[in-house]
Amino acid sequence: MKTRIRELRAAQRISQEELARAVGTTRQTITSIETEKYTASLPLAYRIAHYFGLKIEDVFDLTDEEDAE
Repeated sequence: MKTRIRELRAAQRISQEELARAVGTTRQTITSIETEKYTASLPLAYRIAHYFGLKIEDVFDLTDEEDAE
């Protein structure tokens, strides 16, 4: 699933480690989500979106998921 996490982090000048700590996960998980190797769980996706003050659909591109159905 495509995300805007890397772009949002860059805009706020925060590291993967800082984001991970803020949302209660590991840097490795953030890396895996950014590189599309892992899809965030709904609770984690919500925490990430909330951290940036956005809705989930503004951070995560759900189009691929919808096309698969």
